[in-house]
Amino acid sequence: MSVVPVSMLSVIGPLDKLNEVINFCGNSKVFQPENALSFYSDTKGLKTVEVNNIYRAPLENMIRVAKEVGKEYSEKEDSDKMTDKELFDASVKFSKGLDRLVKKKQQLRENLSDTVALKQKISHFVGLDLNFKEIIKCQFIKIRLGRLPKESKEKLNEYKDNPYVLFFTATEDEKYEWGLYISPVDHVEEVDMIFSKLYFERLRVYGIETTPENQIIVLQDKIEKLKNKINQTENDIIDYWNRNKEFADSVFSQLKKLYTYCDVQKYAARYNNSFILMGWIPKSEKSKFEKGLEQIGDTECAFDNPDSIQNHTPPTILKNKKFFKPFEYFVDMYGMPAYKEVDPTAFVSLTYILLFGIMFGDFGNGLVLSIAGYLMWKLKNMALGKILIPCGVSSMLFGVLFGSCFGYEDAFDGLYHKVFNLPSKPISVMEPQTTNNIIYTAVAIGFVLVAIAMLINIYSCFRRRNLAKAIFGANGICGFVFYVSLVAGIVCQLILAIPVMNIFYIIFLLILPLLGILFEPVLDGLMRKDKSALPEKWGEFFMQSFFEVFEVCLSYATNTISFLRVGAYVLVHTGMLMVVFTLAEMTSGVMNILIVALGNLIVIVLEGLLVGIQVLRLEFYEMFSRFYDGDGEPFSPIKVPRGLEIIK
Repeated sequence: MSVVPVSMLSVIGPLDKLNEVINFCGNSKVFQPENALSFYSDTKGLKTVEVNNIYRAPLENMIRVAKEVGKEYSEKEDSDKMTDKELFDASVKFSKGLDRLVKKKQQLRENLSDTVALKQKISHFVGLDLNFKEIIKCQFIKIRLGRLPKESKEKLNEYKDNPYVLFFTATEDEKYEWGLYISPVDHVEEVDMIFSKLYFERLRVYGIETTPENQIIVLQDKIEKLKNKINQTENDIIDYWNRNKEFADSVFSQLKKLYTYCDVQKYAARYNNSFILMGWIPKSEKSKFEKGLEQIGDTECAFDNPDSIQNHTPPTILKNKKFFKPFEYFVDMYGMPAYKEVDPTAFVSLTYILLFGIMFGDFGNGLVLSIAGYLMWKLKNMALGKILIPCGVSSMLFGVLFGSCFGYEDAFDGLYHKVFNLPSKPISVMEPQTTNNIIYTAVAIGFVLVAIAMLINIYSCFRRRNLAKAIFGANGICGFVFYVSLVAGIVCQLILAIPVMNIFYIIFLLILPLLGILFEPVLDGLMRKDKSALPEKWGEFFMQSFFEVFEVCLSYATNTISFLRVGAYVLVHTGMLMVVFTLAEMTSGVMNILIVALGNLIVIVLEGLLVGIQVLRLEFYEMFSRFYDGDGEPFSPIKVPRGLEIIK
């Protein structure tokens, strides 16, 4: 259970060295910057550094062209170093090459769209055996192409006295007739007005040089040629990208890193022509930073212990063994431990695996869970997958102890006889006496785990120098003594028939610890020599404290009894599989096998989910609530984001 010690790094130097210092800190991957001005009560003469991120424009340009062609850059950690000018020139050159091809493709697409639209327009006039080019040349008539609603076509009879109000239909659909009307130049305004009243919609068609049928053939040929040119341009884009990709990846990675590092300038403070940069680093990295900053030159650095820094919370870096590390997922879900708080990851790992195995004890089901967890981890990189693997193994071990494999309760009888020389399986869950023992054992497990949680709290409070809470708290020494003594006294007195509950036992191990819990606020004030902590009205204090102590005693009972669910799920698991086999026995052959397989699958999914949630509930409410606050801040060093979404 380890939280990595950290130090506050302060660097002072000339402004022209700021970028170089930030680049070094960023490349270390272990520097979390802090606002330097926030560490000074008197900021006279200090001001923030004005950030002019010169890498923004070229980076935006490269992101834009990549999105336009639907491509992604590959991240290159150790890309070739270039000067700023070389980077900017390379960015412009790469972007211009792509822009030229993209614009060409866009122009071709626009031409294609216009040609397709023209073809669609002209297709409505197929059947009119007219040469439009010749008609347009006529000086004494005007031709109007368009569509007329079918109901308006019938109204043309009202104008039969006008010899020029005639509509020639070429094609039609459900609502419209497509065609034309022709009018002498002298009467065109009159005829246009009549057709306008009839809701005629004129369709202006340009570029027809022959009959509609022939023009469509010409346009279709043009469409095919445009499509081929677009495909060729797309291939040119892909070819250009592939030829320049490695170089572009290098340029993009450098620009992105430099953009990220340059943005860190906003955390620095400026004093005349000097800068002050501050941030957290792991304590083990001090010598590395000293050497690196010494090589930069003209800078001075200092390292401060977090205890000496007021009003700033040190970030938390968790360091756990490989076996425990996946369970940081649960810890992070609850909240990161504070800097001097105990890291509960190892405790969660061991207790979660243990309780899950007990509650889901079946060798076959556990094997399936472990395989599923492995696939979730390897194929989907799911953090939960790594947790399921040891949980499944724990289920397999307890499955052997309970003698259960996919619900077959006699699966390991041969193993017990030959290897362990036992007449039957060690634990037969559904036997009445065993059922009682399972319930008692579940409560005993709860008592032990709650007591351990209280011991962890005592250690954590001493570590954080909260002496009053460590000694007199409900989860401190007084609480621990009361809880353990009460449970031990009840067990000895009622179950083991050992009369330990005498007057001295009650006074020193029960009443005095309760009084310590009752007077914790007062004793805390006295230990801190704070007289204001003494209550003004003792009557109100005793009344409030009494109910608080009553609630504490009630929590001891409820937290312990809550572990009954551990035993309950042992019985539930066996009961669910008994139902599956009862249904299977009603059939035979393939149907029997299908019911057993499907039933086990349902049990694995449903009960696996429920057990996982219930164990997590026990962790968070029954144990974490006694020793863990989870109000820490995670360590967030300078990190270059992956992907294209970097510019805010």
